[in-house]
Amino acid sequence: MRRRLTGSLRARLLWFLLAAIVLAAGAQALVAYRTVLAEADDIFDYHMQQMALSLRAGLPPSAAVGGIGSGEQNFDFVVQVWTAEGVRIFESAEEAALPQLAVLGFADVHARGTTYRVFSMQTRGLVIQVAQDMAARRHMAGTLALRTIAPVALMAPLLMLVVWWVVSRSLAPVARVRKQVASRQADDLSPVSEEDLPEEVRPLVQELNLLFDRVRHAFDAQKHFVADAAHELRSPLAALKLQVQGLQRAPDDASRELAVSRLVAGIDRATRLVEQMLALARHEASMAAGAKPEAVDLCEVARLAVSDAVAAAQARGIDIGITHADAAVVSGQPEALRMLLRNLLENAVKYTPVEGRVDIGIAQQGDAVVLSVDDSGPGLPPMERERVLDRFYRSGETQAPGSGLGLAIVKSIADLHGATVALDTSPSLGGLRVLVRFAVRA
Repeated sequence: MRRRLTGSLRARLLWFLLAAIVLAAGAQALVAYRTVLAEADDIFDYHMQQMALSLRAGLPPSAAVGGIGSGEQNFDFVVQVWTAEGVRIFESAEEAALPQLAVLGFADVHARGTTYRVFSMQTRGLVIQVAQDMAARRHMAGTLALRTIAPVALMAPLLMLVVWWVVSRSLAPVARVRKQVASRQADDLSPVSEEDLPEEVRPLVQELNLLFDRVRHAFDAQKHFVADAAHELRSPLAALKLQVQGLQRAPDDASRELAVSRLVAGIDRATRLVEQMLALARHEASMAAGAKPEAVDLCEVARLAVSDAVAAAQARGIDIGITHADAAVVSGQPEALRMLLRNLLENAVKYTPVEGRVDIGIAQQGDAVVLSVDDSGPGLPPMERERVLDRFYRSGETQAPGSGLGLAIVKSIADLHGATVALDTSPSLGGLRVLVRFAVRA
């Protein structure tokens, strides 16, 4: 039973409400009994006092009167009258055994195995005693309390039906959500309906929908990665196969060396493509996982990214460095931001002619931080500046090899951080300028 109560919210509510009804009825009965008993004490004390006052002139001082008979000994009130000398001249019940020397006023007296409420008064040499068995008062109070609680006891089944109906109606949306989730296929990650849900349950369903959304993004990223890998690796692998065949058919050493150099270049391109695809897939997986953001110093990110790209830049005699850096902290993922800037620098170094220049700038502009990368390369025509942010799209320029994923990764990471990416002509170097604008939250 304990396990069932713990597992079922409906059963728990019903049992608790039933216990509350029973306790409320018991408390009401107790309060009613004590209230009625107090009121009965006041009323009967008044009656006893009035009865004693009415007997002041009703009996002569010397008249000795016997009991009224055994057939009428069950009266609620017992009356005795005594003379000043201690002679009992009247009693309404035989063997009342009330004390002869009475305390004037009200008193509780134990006699005949019970407790009497006694009122005594003295007048014209007589002592009049009026007594009542307290059991009669308690019986009357219990009867009235029972009459008070009886409607509640009779209404308890109806109250339980009402409680059961209310609880069932209140938990119906929860049962509906359970049925929705239970009837789903494994690949159905659509949001669960939040219609008519109570406020206590809606946050749980909202978090469940957020989980579904993250899992859906993870599945989509996996599907995209598989589709992209199947599409994009086909051509490099076919080219590698042809280059291997050319190496096998090479008639002399010079032809073999040329075939080997082409094969190595093809392997490098395929390796770079796989690295970029894995980086993009890893980043999209981190987006789907909902990693918590951190405070990231963009100046430190820029220094690390320059250290990553400086070797390739020096190999081509390109001057790369940070020209301007305001103190700027943004909320995000440090490794992802480092990847973003590293891809921008690699792209700039790749398309910048020998002895060219690549500049990095970090500027605080009002409520935004702008990260800029300028190069002295050929730039991009305006009609291609949006398309190069798509996956596997490459500009018509063919002077540098690439996979077409570098700027797509930049766009994906910027979207993760709520930033925007814009491409323009560099006013200082004449080549391409890439601007990444981060909104700074207060």
